[in-house]
Amino acid sequence: MKVVVAHNRYREAIPSGENVIVDTEIEQLRASGLEVVSFQRSSDSIGAMSAGQKALLPVSPMLGVAAQRDLAALLEAEKPDILHLHNPYPLISPRVIRTAHRFGVPVIQTVHNYRQVCSSGLYFRDGHNCHDCRGKLLGWPAIKNRCYRGSAAQSAIMATTLAVHRPTWRSVDRYIALTDKIAAHLADYGIPAGRIVIKPNGLPDPGQPAPLGEGFLYGARLSPEKGLGLLLDAWRQHPDGALGTLRIAGDGELRPLAEQVAAERADVSYLGPLDRAGMTAARRASAVVVAVPTWEDVLPTVVLEAMSAGRPVLGTAVGGVPYMIGDGPDAAGWLARPEVGALAAALPVARDGAARTATAARERYLRHFHPDVLTKRLIEVYAELSRAGRSAR
Repeated sequence: MKVVVAHNRYREAIPSGENVIVDTEIEQLRASGLEVVSFQRSSDSIGAMSAGQKALLPVSPMLGVAAQRDLAALLEAEKPDILHLHNPYPLISPRVIRTAHRFGVPVIQTVHNYRQVCSSGLYFRDGHNCHDCRGKLLGWPAIKNRCYRGSAAQSAIMATTLAVHRPTWRSVDRYIALTDKIAAHLADYGIPAGRIVIKPNGLPDPGQPAPLGEGFLYGARLSPEKGLGLLLDAWRQHPDGALGTLRIAGDGELRPLAEQVAAERADVSYLGPLDRAGMTAARRASAVVVAVPTWEDVLPTVVLEAMSAGRPVLGTAVGGVPYMIGDGPDAAGWLARPEVGALAAALPVARDGAARTATAARERYLRHFHPDVLTKRLIEVYAELSRAGRSAR
């Protein structure tokens, strides 16, 4: 079977779990014997574009003219069985779905966010969850609130793109929802249940976990929706040193806050942005990984990385985090409401329970998120769709 994987890569300067997931999935599929043809564009390429190319950027999310031309040539040459789409913005465009269908190639999309409806993809605005554009033919609230890149003009283009491509998204032959929350989002959008498959992302097995370190690790983009402010407010409820060390890794608009608290308290260390090796070392040094988004985060890669490394997770009960951590005696960690008091109360519970929960974290990864499990399921989805041909749309 031959599969084209299409993905617009996020900028490398801003760590992207989605880029990691796509790369990993391609490696796993090839290792399983599938022929995978990569059709990727990178947002890093925008800076090197000519003036003429940059002039066309505003309509690229809607049309992706260059991408359609290139994809058509690739489909003609390769004659794949499936096109598997991840992120189409801004250089590829949802129009690739129509292009693939024109060549008789069925399309699967893995849904990593909520951008069928929400211009930012987050269902999050001004520090709170937001669903103002749900059910609207055109997302006027997104334009009014400058939800896409802080620009009214770019938000208007994205909102228009979502409106224009509503029939395009509804023509996708099969959706892969990472969690039950994403499946519900797609159903609300009008996608029939028979065209939705729930399959989470997975990561390669790093091997036998190292012994637990001490303290906590927060590794994420330093932006409001990732919960750094919430975590630091909860941390301040405890005396300096009472919980061990809080290590903070990442970069973003809240970096000054991380630096300030690290300067004020001996038990907070700001590590700056780390590469993959640096994050591995930081996890080894820690006992618990913290994932405390305040938005409906779909499937945080930091949670997968923690469980695979045998580190339990303290998470907020939002988005896909409860799905990942689980519940009961086999849970991979602890959940708290995204409130300062609830998280402050959960911190010492996680500190005291890390050693006895570490094994459960690793076991949950092996049962539910190991590539041997998930790659097999993905290939089954490909095969089912290939056998059925293009679904009635």
